[in-house]
Amino acid sequence: MQEVTPYVVTGRALLGEDLREEDVSITVSGGIISSIEPSPGAPDRWIVPAFFNAHTHLGDTVAMDLPARGSLADLVKPPDGLKHRILAATPRAELVLGMRASITTMIATGTTGFADFREGGADGVAALREAAAGLDCLPVILGREGGEEVSDGAGISSVHDVANAEEVVRDARAAGRLVAFHAGEKNQDDIDEALAFEPDLLVHCTHATEAQLRRIVDMDIPVVFCPRSNWLLGVAASPAHPPITRILELGGRFYFGTDNVMFVQPDLSQEMAFTATVYRAPPGEILRAAIAGARLAGRSGYLEEGQGAHFLVVNPAKSNLSFSKDILATIVKRLDSSSIGQTVLTLQ
Repeated sequence: MQEVTPYVVTGRALLGEDLREEDVSITVSGGIISSIEPSPGAPDRWIVPAFFNAHTHLGDTVAMDLPARGSLADLVKPPDGLKHRILAATPRAELVLGMRASITTMIATGTTGFADFREGGADGVAALREAAAGLDCLPVILGREGGEEVSDGAGISSVHDVANAEEVVRDARAAGRLVAFHAGEKNQDDIDEALAFEPDLLVHCTHATEAQLRRIVDMDIPVVFCPRSNWLLGVAASPAHPPITRILELGGRFYFGTDNVMFVQPDLSQEMAFTATVYRAPPGEILRAAIAGARLAGRSGYLEEGQGAHFLVVNPAKSNLSFSKDILATIVKRLDSSSIGQTVLTLQ
């Protein structure tokens, strides 16, 4: 919800990157959090940083839960995978409606920004911009097949799938745009080649080796993990993949993405709960991974003075969440749209 006049929200908030709990009053002026003041006896509601979905393929909405068989390449490898054939055969108006419906779903489940690998060249980028127009959600669009030139950057499939990757990266860098690669989803064979381009972002790294993980951390490249998609597509079958535990041990950065809407609902609440159950990562690390992708849009993502206002107001009394003894853990494991009373996004 965008606001143009100053307003105040009070409640128990998760503040800063350390997500510390405090009863506060948050004042928003001109779209910026102008002050955060102690407020003992604040109302029984939670103020939580909004989520950022750091890897989506929203065009796939038009093929949601289509019965599909075959390898990963058969399903999603460009240019002739099943999803690409479906996208090519889908009327533009239907594609726009599908993407808009998924963006609306993300907003309802606490996501106010996303980074999409957008197929379809320049027209595909334009279709996503049309789908997002007027919605309270900030898109970062990473184009392909010529869409790189009219978007926020290059969303490159595996370096093995793109013959002109060097040219694409060079042009994106010259224009000051982001460079992101899919790498290591099925095996580790394309990770080193992707790293040679010094990308801003890697997606998947499901099967990165120890040496590759150390190199990624040393280069300070964030990785977007998509655990549910990896399990559903059969490229992960243990808590070792993607290597969430290990990248945390090494001090690396990771974000969460939900990947293809064709297979997985773009709901980061579900992604967090799945990760907490299967990977047993600390709740704070999980929630940070669902927030910090906002850096791709030039934002911190956290509740801090001087930052843009983008947060959720959760009403625990609407469900059994009111019995929580650990707000952070409850947000990670139990939040759903029924408890979100308000979503705030202000675009300066």
